[in-house]
Amino acid sequence: MNSPEYRIIVSLGTDYHRFDRLVHWIDHWLGLFAEPPSCLVQHGSSIAPQLAKGIDRMPRSELLDLYRDADLVVVQGGPGSILDAREAGHIPVAVPRLPQLDEVVDAHQLAFTKAMQERGEAVMATRLEELILLGEAVLRSPGQARTVPRPPGGAEAAGVLGRAVTDLVSTPPQRHTLRRLRQVWLRR
Repeated sequence: MNSPEYRIIVSLGTDYHRFDRLVHWIDHWLGLFAEPPSCLVQHGSSIAPQLAKGIDRMPRSELLDLYRDADLVVVQGGPGSILDAREAGHIPVAVPRLPQLDEVVDAHQLAFTKAMQERGEAVMATRLEELILLGEAVLRSPGQARTVPRPPGGAEAAGVLGRAVTDLVSTPPQRHTLRRLRQVWLRR
């Protein structure tokens, strides 16, 4: 395999909520390197990174190609982002957006990321220190974050999502949460 254009690909998705926290984490981490690895951040409505190349949006097919070539994929904890990384053959480092920080409307990303981590489909980072440790481990040995690509759709993926939604909270999910989850799955 040729050397990737970007060793690290970070995707914050396209939600209108800002996720500046993850962009700051990536900039902080890259700032620790004497010579930072090449990194692209698809930042959506969030701030652009200062130490990586930033792009607000890109076609999904291009993002998947970048995932396939990268050593490390870091994504928000949304179902679409995690499953896209899996489709490209990566076990992503997933950072769930948090409702208490106004990064998302509810805790669905936290529940989904936990469910995917329990199934070996993602690794969750909830603190900057975790992101740094996980990221550096993958950059030292990129093969550990690679796996058989998961084809899009399918009953197994729908089952994982269904169980994560059921586990979200003890109260019924709000309508907008279900609408967002349906949007993710209908685009497949």
